[in-house]
Amino acid sequence: MKDRIQTRRDFLRTAGLCAAGAALSGCAPAKRPTAGIAETPQAQPNILWITCEDTSPHLGCYGDPQAMTPNLDKLASEGTIYTKAFVTAPVCSPVRSCLITGVYATSLGSQHLRSTVPPPASIQPFPKLLRAAGYYCSNNEKEDYNFKDTTIWDESSGAAHWRNRRPGQPFFSVFNFVSTHQGQINGSDDEFFAKYRSKLAPDERHDPETLVLPPYYPETPMVRNIWARYYDLITFMDKQVGDLLAQLDADGLADDTIVFFFADHGLGLPRFKRTLYDSGLHVPLIVRVPARYRSLAPASPGGRIDRLVSTVDLPPTVLTLAGQAVPEHMQGRPFLGPQTAPPRDYVYSASSRVDEAYEMSRCVRDKRYKYIRHFMPHLPYIQPSTFCDQAEIMQELRRIAASGSLTGAQRPLWESTKPVEELYDTQTDPHEMENLADAPAYQATLNRLRKELRNWMLQTKDVGLLPEAEMHIRAAGSTPYEMARRPDRYPQSRILASAMQVGAGPQALPALKTSLTDPDSAVRYWAVVALEALGVEAVPALDAMENALDDPSPNVRFVAAGVLCRLGRGERALPVLTAGLNDPRETVVLHAARTLELLGDKARPAVESMERARRRYVKPDGSYTNNDHAMFIAWALKNAVDHCKP
Repeated sequence: MKDRIQTRRDFLRTAGLCAAGAALSGCAPAKRPTAGIAETPQAQPNILWITCEDTSPHLGCYGDPQAMTPNLDKLASEGTIYTKAFVTAPVCSPVRSCLITGVYATSLGSQHLRSTVPPPASIQPFPKLLRAAGYYCSNNEKEDYNFKDTTIWDESSGAAHWRNRRPGQPFFSVFNFVSTHQGQINGSDDEFFAKYRSKLAPDERHDPETLVLPPYYPETPMVRNIWARYYDLITFMDKQVGDLLAQLDADGLADDTIVFFFADHGLGLPRFKRTLYDSGLHVPLIVRVPARYRSLAPASPGGRIDRLVSTVDLPPTVLTLAGQAVPEHMQGRPFLGPQTAPPRDYVYSASSRVDEAYEMSRCVRDKRYKYIRHFMPHLPYIQPSTFCDQAEIMQELRRIAASGSLTGAQRPLWESTKPVEELYDTQTDPHEMENLADAPAYQATLNRLRKELRNWMLQTKDVGLLPEAEMHIRAAGSTPYEMARRPDRYPQSRILASAMQVGAGPQALPALKTSLTDPDSAVRYWAVVALEALGVEAVPALDAMENALDDPSPNVRFVAAGVLCRLGRGERALPVLTAGLNDPRETVVLHAARTLELLGDKARPAVESMERARRRYVKPDGSYTNNDHAMFIAWALKNAVDHCKP
């Protein structure tokens, strides 16, 4: 297992170095015009997306005194800084699914990390629309949309470049730098120096001892060193951006090209990436509109705009800049260009399964206040997760948490449960440390945002209310997006009402027992989740949960089995989980495997079954039958077996 996880991390690092090598060495495809010779001015602007990974607004132009980002600072001085740009999920593939379609991942059913959920035929990735309008569309290698479509791009590879287009053809080009990905931070100091820090001048390297850390981070030498690596990677990435912009200048195209710079989500450290705090969702967004298209610009060069912008707004914005109509299915708003929409009042984000760790949280934010609703409050903020747990920073933080030496600001992240609701005043509390959900003075704000989130989930047909396996079962023969628009298959209001019972307390027991007999399996699912959240207070409903072990829905059976095992009734329940390991559907097997993993030593009688099941997903060379659900199943089962060893 360790070897395979290391391989994935090395892949991420290698990808970062490949991108870095191409940028910093000035390598480019063979098809290139003579440098410095401008092409004929175009009626349609070129559009360049420069994206980076796992980066919060820790840039000089955003006021971070610890950042060394001269190239991005210069880009910002020539363009516009958006100070309130947010992504739709705190991990990459759900965000990228939204970026390529202009539709929330929770509407498409692609909200889980590493899943394959194609959109319906009626929803085309927006570069196809640009290509139909005459644009050359290139993507520099990374896609990761939670679906495959080989017809999106004219070229998608490490060699993809605007230079490969026909002379005079307008282009939409994407370059993604993975040098800032969390995988690049981990490893030895010597390895990091050789790959990254050695390429920075001495005065560009960050001193761990002088960095100011967030209040929720303990200031140990290891933690400080990790943060110094992160800032070094930002400086490194800034050089990559500078090199790419230099290529644009050398080709005489800067005056014809609108440049976007943004990140896929926040910093890849605990309490940033994977969380719905601003630390995981707030990203840099810089847009430079050349003088030739100044009428399309939202502000004078160097301006700052506090308009709320979401990931989902980027595709319609690009289309309107290119003079194209925005399809009705797109759920975002153009935020600049000839069809600029009125500013939005709210942005929304969702957290769902990441690797083998299930989660279900949603949030809404206006310019000041953030509301988070957790539908699985019985799970900790930081769940066991194979890929994350092998990182140095995670091991250090878990060690400190186990020692009991965390301060007040540092402890909440490591609690075994989380509140059902969170409310923050981001103006007075930018680190989101003081939960105001129970404060009497903020109940009007709480109710307003609670209602807004519910309406958004209903209006966008959030299919995350279905457990992953159930979503695919109901969507058989179509897509989750299409299924969600059929009330006979997806009675969403009733399902949401059941989900809202999670966290209601023991007074909800009578209603939950009734819901366990509801004809809709998703209503029953949320009833058993609510009972699971009650813990020992669910004991009066144990007999009802025993009956749930025979439920037609595997997700209902597995949650009920987990509860019963933890409360001392595993004799019938544990075989339900081991039987689930033999299901032909990987989404079903993963839920059973994860439930067993979280049982710890209570899963000991199932060790042989778990080892046998795991072998089905691991090839003789140690790789996995696929790098999505199969890999996560193998991870969960290995951990489950390890937890049962003396």
